[in-house]
Amino acid sequence: MNIITLTADGSNTLYNETIGEHYHSKHGALQESKHVFIEAGLKFTAADQAEISVLEVGFGTGLNFILSFEYCEANNINLHYTSIEAFPLTSEVIEQTAYSAYVPEVIWSDFITNYNNALKAAQKLTPHCTLEIRHTTFAEYQNEQKFDIIYYDAFSVQHQPEMWSDEIIAHACSFLKPGGTFVTYAITGKLKRAVKACGFTIEKLPGAPGKREMLRAIKAEV
Repeated sequence: MNIITLTADGSNTLYNETIGEHYHSKHGALQESKHVFIEAGLKFTAADQAEISVLEVGFGTGLNFILSFEYCEANNINLHYTSIEAFPLTSEVIEQTAYSAYVPEVIWSDFITNYNNALKAAQKLTPHCTLEIRHTTFAEYQNEQKFDIIYYDAFSVQHQPEMWSDEIIAHACSFLKPGGTFVTYAITGKLKRAVKACGFTIEKLPGAPGKREMLRAIKAEV
């Protein structure tokens, strides 16, 4: 069962009783998503690009997506967004997060109207935005496509250690284009070594509130 929980910045998250963890930082769901995935990830990677492809590990509530959707629409960037979610939430639960308050009404409407269909096949939300949510485990996910950026947003290693194994991190890194960006809220010595072993340059960045540091890594150009 998932329980709506208020975080320190006034935005909601969900507490997953099965996993035993919140979907976002209790210090602020909205500010964490913006800091890690939009500021350090999307804006950094999409600079001077007319088109960008995102692979997200852990769709969850869709907060990372709607913020990405809003940014790309506002900046005339074509967004191709693919996310992996083994346990998708219902649209009713997602609407209870009240994240509709953080993006224009048309962005939210395009998202929530197409959400259920996006779990079955890629949906064109606007002429500039495509969303696909693959209902599978990340270990089983396969795709010939290479992406510009990976949002790695799995639950923490304490609650979902299998998602932070060297093998799974290498699996994630294999989907990036040369020069692509891997970004996550976490940073540990083990994670840095796993990403570096895949041919990435490591960057330690200031973390979102409640975390001292986060990881951004760039895949070597061929």
